[in-house]
Amino acid sequence: MTAFEAARLPRPWVSPGTLVTGVEARGKYLLVHFDDGRTLESHMLMSGSWHLYRVGERWQRSRASARVVLTTDHGWQAVCFNAQKIRLVRTDRVVSHLGPDLTGPSPDLDLAVARFATHSTDQTILAEALLDQRICCGVGNVYKSETLWACGLHPETLVADTSVPLRRTIVETAHRQLRANLGGGARTTVSSGLAAYDRAGAPCLRCDGTIVRSVHGADARSTYWCPGCQVAPT
Repeated sequence: MTAFEAARLPRPWVSPGTLVTGVEARGKYLLVHFDDGRTLESHMLMSGSWHLYRVGERWQRSRASARVVLTTDHGWQAVCFNAQKIRLVRTDRVVSHLGPDLTGPSPDLDLAVARFATHSTDQTILAEALLDQRICCGVGNVYKSETLWACGLHPETLVADTSVPLRRTIVETAHRQLRANLGGGARTTVSSGLAAYDRAGAPCLRCDGTIVRSVHGADARSTYWCPGCQVAPT
């Protein structure tokens, strides 16, 4: 692992000479671990990204949008642009609130199922619960939509109206889809690509209904689904 010398912008969080001991993705967080016992947590949400440049190379985004710059003694810079959530914390406190990472090979699915109850209210709907990283992390708008389509569930189904076995099916489906799409390339959940996401107005692959787009939650996150075959459990 190359040693990073410094982090700067908006302030020098890490002293020159500090070593990076590891970099890992956990759910939707990118974690950079330092040898001083601290970790940089960054969450991209919809607008953030990390770029890698040679020192002196022109950046593809403005300097004003850089939240962190990590410079190595081998002439590289890792630049974090527009991250909505970023903080430096003690490594033993890193993202301790997160649920099991469904992108991992063996997440604790039983714990994820249990967290549906502990991190939901009577009014929490599945479309919001699947994005709650405290329940399970790694799911975004794409796999939320694809998981709910695969399970035949209306996105506004109340978590309170779902059984424990159904919650287990939901997290198992999300885990399977996420694992199948690691490594880049086109995202695929059915033979033709994606079943629901970004297909508003197109025919449903299961019932020939019409895929629609709805928005849910305080951040108006998009969900694509089929009113013809995605229904609330009875």
